[in-house]
Amino acid sequence: MSAAYEIRAAIGREHEVTVVGEGGKFSFTPSNPWVAVGWRKAADIQIDVAGHLAKKRIAFDGAGAERVDPPNNRLVLKDGRELAYDHLVICTGPRLAFDEVPGLGPDAHSHSICTTEHAATAWAAYEDFLKNPGPIVIGAAPGVSCFGPAYEFAMILDADLRKRKLRDRVPMTYITPEPYIGHMGLGGVGDSKGLLESELRQRHIKWIANAKITGVTADTVSATEFDERGNVVKEHAVAHRFAMIMPPFTGVDAVRGVEGLVNPRGFVLIDQHQRHPAFPNVWSAGVCVAIPPVEVTTVPTGAPKTGFMIESMVTAIAHNLAAVLAGREPDEVPTWNAICLADMGDTGAAFVAIPQIPPGNVTWAKVGKWVHVAKVAFEKYFLAKMKSGNTEPIYEKYILKALGIERLK
Repeated sequence: MSAAYEIRAAIGREHEVTVVGEGGKFSFTPSNPWVAVGWRKAADIQIDVAGHLAKKRIAFDGAGAERVDPPNNRLVLKDGRELAYDHLVICTGPRLAFDEVPGLGPDAHSHSICTTEHAATAWAAYEDFLKNPGPIVIGAAPGVSCFGPAYEFAMILDADLRKRKLRDRVPMTYITPEPYIGHMGLGGVGDSKGLLESELRQRHIKWIANAKITGVTADTVSATEFDERGNVVKEHAVAHRFAMIMPPFTGVDAVRGVEGLVNPRGFVLIDQHQRHPAFPNVWSAGVCVAIPPVEVTTVPTGAPKTGFMIESMVTAIAHNLAAVLAGREPDEVPTWNAICLADMGDTGAAFVAIPQIPPGNVTWAKVGKWVHVAKVAFEKYFLAKMKSGNTEPIYEKYILKALGIERLK
């Protein structure tokens, strides 16, 4: 949605812009943890796509993409139709690779908050759980690159259970492949290690770090814990009555295996301008782009692609695409700066990394009740932006610029 709006604004009305997606809803993904505990309904964080895009003369096709065919400049849709393109912008997000861990996922023995539909399913299961509480396991599988939602959900569950006066009946364990709490796939952000360890201790949430989840059954999460040298420390079998495990990501089926387009995990290759190095009329932004891990860890972890970081990718694509259409070479480079608001139910943590990939010019992390309030406000603000089509209002641009947080280098 952001890419379509910004591209339309950058290239003018003489060019056709079409969005291809699966289904006709936009969901504000950061609110999924609230859906999973019943603090939001799915309808509260979703908007219909077609009407809002149409106001900006952007077409919408909800059939979904079956296959990208870059050599022939075409997109094969799931209903068999084909769309030809002059330029293709891939912003699909990831495929959720539940198949990489036995028993993982909503169709097996754990829940997910990666999609609003999965979060709604988790809420139904959580309602049943509340009738007969027991142990909860929250965590991330090997290869996960998005740890923030797991931390958020663990602490939101803690806050919700305390409100219900059930917390004393629910042992909670956090299991992660991160070498230490607060690593986040980035080697830490400010004092995220001390900050998040402190929060987990205060909330009586036990943790097992540097651990590889090897399987999930209806009542147990199995994990192997390692030391810093890669030696096995302990084999864990942690009981659960409710589990939410973040899955690893791959590229979506429409691009996986397309020769020359993606890396072995199916993520789209890009240069510094968000442009494909071999297919110059293909661009990509978001979780679907190929970014190498920040550092080697004993259990594989990936580099996260966070909201503002993705917004900077989108802005660079819009400017560079306009340049190419005008006969110039692309010259804009995204900053990949990161601003993260992690809700903890009754408080929250804010992380800023400029740029997100270390070493950074600025890194800090703070905790406070203001973060919870800010995240609630941001939910409403972002949904309003998706309805209006104005993805960077002038006041937002200059407020962030005053803080040293910009989209383009």
